[in-house]
Amino acid sequence: MLTNKHPLRLALCILAAAVICGACSKNETYAQQKEKERKAINSFLDRDIAILDNEGDTVVHVGRINTISEQQFYEHDSTTDVSKNEYVLFGNTGVYMQIVRKGAGSKLASGESKRVITRYVEFNILRDSIQSRNDVFYYHTSPDIIEIANTYGTFTASFSTENGGGAMYRIYGRTEVPAGWLVPFTYINIGRQVEADDRIAKVRLIVPHSSGTYEARQSVYPCFYELTFQQMRE
Repeated sequence: MLTNKHPLRLALCILAAAVICGACSKNETYAQQKEKERKAINSFLDRDIAILDNEGDTVVHVGRINTISEQQFYEHDSTTDVSKNEYVLFGNTGVYMQIVRKGAGSKLASGESKRVITRYVEFNILRDSIQSRNDVFYYHTSPDIIEIANTYGTFTASFSTENGGGAMYRIYGRTEVPAGWLVPFTYINIGRQVEADDRIAKVRLIVPHSSGTYEARQSVYPCFYELTFQQMRE
């Protein structure tokens, strides 16, 4: 498993792995690659998995996932029951989402834009390992900042590059925010922890290659993400 104590080495490993995966998949058709991805996601859904770091400590306990339909999701006020480990499957994108917390604050309104701090863990489902993360001390002072806008219900976003950017920009070298990351913004609140019992939004996602990073789309692999979102101070 890759260490998160050396981000540059981690970035090089990820890029090398993408090249290797791309080379290995040259003899596979796109349909075969998608079938391999589908099987990997289905297996992930049915595993009682705990994602571990290099020291063997649990980073995220995913567990065996209970999939619900969009209709069930909307019938329950656009929530997922965490006690039942529910994830809603969005049929048009193939993204699975669990809302752990809707968060303090309010939804991003149409015509509104915000700068949002996100902390994340990225787990490559096909490789069965943590691929990158910024919830570690190294990135404490340089988190990933998403500049996001809502235009009549359509969300557009990019990673900020100020001060060298966060982990996603430093590792992948792109300001593009994966489309899968934008799915939760229709349902969660964006705010800050003002009162003691305020909690910022937290979600978990399974993102197929088609809604993932450029590298995921090129090499056809799905990722699991745990993400938190917090509005930046003005």
